[in-house]
Amino acid sequence: MAPEIVPTSAKSVTTFTKPKRAYVTFLAGNGDYVKGVIGLAKGLRKVKTAYPLVVAVLPDVPEEHREMLESQGCIVREIQPVYPPENQTQFAMAYYVINYSKLRIWEFVEYSKMIYLDGDIQVYENIDHLFDLPDGYFYAVMDCFCEKTWSHTPQYKIGYCQQCPEKVQWPKEMGQPPSLYFNAGMFLFEPSIETYHDLLKTCQATPPTPFAEQDFLNMYFKDIYRPIPLVYNLVLAMLWRHPENVEVRKVKVVHYCAAGSKPWRYTGKEENMQREDIKMLVQKWWDIYNDSSLDYKKNLSGNGETQRNEVEEPFVQALSEVGRVRYVTAPSAA
Repeated sequence: MAPEIVPTSAKSVTTFTKPKRAYVTFLAGNGDYVKGVIGLAKGLRKVKTAYPLVVAVLPDVPEEHREMLESQGCIVREIQPVYPPENQTQFAMAYYVINYSKLRIWEFVEYSKMIYLDGDIQVYENIDHLFDLPDGYFYAVMDCFCEKTWSHTPQYKIGYCQQCPEKVQWPKEMGQPPSLYFNAGMFLFEPSIETYHDLLKTCQATPPTPFAEQDFLNMYFKDIYRPIPLVYNLVLAMLWRHPENVEVRKVKVVHYCAAGSKPWRYTGKEENMQREDIKMLVQKWWDIYNDSSLDYKKNLSGNGETQRNEVEEPFVQALSEVGRVRYVTAPSAA
């Protein structure tokens, strides 16, 4: 039976020991993505998260950008690049290849659990309760196969999408339906040195595919992947591909990954970018980014102090936001 969250008896706050947890994101180069990470840091502060944001940076991230991140309360950790097998990168979309370096975050074993968030994501409601999902699984939101970037796949060619599997059935003559596939812009995972080394070893023996590290992570974790509701990672294409599945007012995490949707680059010229819901979500991101009251503050003793309520809510109260969340069991890897 698939696991679910159910309320438990309340525990005293004084007896609850908070595990070592954190959010983590990834940054490479000297471009403008640092704005996205700063926006993410301020967004997490606005929703009063109890946990820090760790930024895994490649050596090519300039000192100026690192200082900007630290000034916003981020924990900056330098990592070394991870590359797929030599002479194989032509099979992956070039701008995704560097993302294999994300695999380094499994080495951050000082944390028992981490929630990874891409730099083009914003968090609009507190999602700390996800850390309390059952151990031993990899949690993420299912992706959509309907955009042209999926045109190389059999799913796209026959019009099959896991977001609406009842509309186009997977043909029997094509064998078993594909395993559930997640978007790797947001996921909950458990750092582990053993997993870290095995990820790097497996990566070197696995030729890249078009979606690079996302395809790789889906392959690696398919047996323990458990879907979570799309409110935890709204890929913007869902707004026009599967509007029946989206209630924007309930969305907690927005992923600005559609072409032209990154708020700090937004011009409104690309397809779908003049939609009212898109313009609203872009403005919502800017409202957080430009809010100086969300800037990181330090107290007089020099210790970092974010503008959040430092009194932790009880474990049960944190879970009550979600209530019962049901998970779909991932199909067999066979």
